[in-house]
Formats: sequence, structure tokens, C-alpha cells
Amino acid sequence: MGALSSVPVHRYGPFREWKHGRTSQCAKATSAAILVLALTVLASWRCDVDLRSFVTGIGKGTVLLGMFFPPDWKSIGEMMQPLAVTAVMALISTICGMCLSLPCALAASSNIAPKPLRFVMRSFIAVERGLPEIVQMLLLIAIFGLGTVPGLVALSFSSIGMLAKLLADGIEEIEPHMLEAVEGTGATRSQVIRYAVIPQILPSLLANGLFRFEVNVRAGVILGAVGAGGIGYVMSTSMNSLDYPRACMATLLTLILVFASERLSDFFRVRLFSGGTLR
Repeated sequence: MGALSSVPVHRYGPFREWKHGRTSQCAKATSAAILVLALTVLASWRCDVDLRSFVTGIGKGTVLLGMFFPPDWKSIGEMMQPLAVTAVMALISTICGMCLSLPCALAASSNIAPKPLRFVMRSFIAVERGLPEIVQMLLLIAIFGLGTVPGLVALSFSSIGMLAKLLADGIEEIEPHMLEAVEGTGATRSQVIRYAVIPQILPSLLANGLFRFEVNVRAGVILGAVGAGGIGYVMSTSMNSLDYPRACMATLLTLILVFASERLSDFFRVRLFSGGTLR
């Protein structure tokens, strides 16, 4: 007993601190969970969420889901053309967005463009980023009518909003001494852009362009459902006509297209930016 009583009390200090820290973390986590639960209940009450309708809808959804199978395999041939329209629309809009985003990014960079031009271009980019593709699509339908043209323009403008923002930020992060070194050789502003700016941002433009292609494929399907054509339009019309097996086939082809676009983008990204080759 004397040996045990002689153990210094301060040996248990770290354990007490650890226990106190764990208790404090649990209290914070419990408080956060209670707050989230209270906000969820309040939001559900304000939005008139009916749990009975949710439970009833699960049963109806199960029955409806059974109507989608088996898919209409005979319609694969006639869906190849709309599928290609969606893929080509995404590809062309990505290329147009990449080409147009470069001058927009230069005009939106503080170390390249004057302040008034930068303010105007940054405002334009912010507006483009703030407008969803479907909103731009509806506005363009009023101008061009239904078809692939408004979808192509909407995706191109949306690509500019994303790519120009990323490129402009990348240009502003270029080391000032690199630009000053090129200017010190007597180079003009266009030569500075050609030899000091573009080589720095070109890899970023290609990488972000590949990612934007994936986004445009998915967005192209959504825009197709509201009038841009392609596989999205086939899916929408099939659902409206209650032809669920045909809609299921269109959905499967859409998933294949999205998966293929992601794998293709990953292939080029690895080959171009990881020291590989395109062979």
C-alpha cells in the first residue's frame, strides 16, 4: 500500500487531459447533431414534408421501376444518331469554349489587362458562371428556336464561364519576375503573352478542357430534354409517352456515353500530363 501511495499524481495528468478532450469533442458533436436535427425538422415543417406520401411513393416507385424492364433492345439502332448528336455537341462546345476562354482570361487578369477591362470581363465571367446551362438554353430557345444550335451556344458560353475563371486565376499566379524578364528583352505585350503567359497556362487549359468535356456531356443530356435534341430528347419524349422500356434503353446508353467520356478524358489526361505518350 505504501508503494502504491507513493506513485506521483502527475503521472495521470496526460490521461485526464485526453479524457477531458474526448468529452469536449463528444459534447461538441452532440450539440452539432442536435442543431442539424432541429434545422431539418424546421425545414421539413416549413416545406410541408409529408412522410406518409414518401412511404407511399416508395411502393409506387417500385411498381413503376418494374415497368422499365426489360429495356427496348430493338431501339438501339435508331438511338445511335441522337447519342452521337449529344457527344458531338459536347465536343464542339468544349472546343469553342477553350478557344474563347483564352482571350477572356487574358482580359480578366490583373497582370495583363488594365483595371477597367479586367472589371468588365470579370463581371461577364461571373454572370456566365451564375446562369445555369438550362436557363441559358431557355433564353436561347426564344432566339434561335428548338434544336442543337441553342444547346451548343449554351454549353459554349457555360464553358467560357468556367475555363476563363480558372485560366485568369492561373495567369495572375504567374511569377512577376518571369514577365519582367521577358519585358526586359524589349518584347512587346503580345510577345510577353506569347512566350511567357501561354506556355504557363496551356497545360491548365488542356486539363480543364478535358474535365469540361465530361461536364458538357452530362449537361448536354439535360439540355436535350428541354429541346436541344440528342439522347436527352429521346429520353424525355419516351417518358412523356409512357414508353418506359424505350426510356430505359435511352438511360442505359446515356450512362455508357458518360462513362466512356470519363474514361477518354482520363486516358488523355494521363498520357499528356504524366509523361506518357498517346500511342
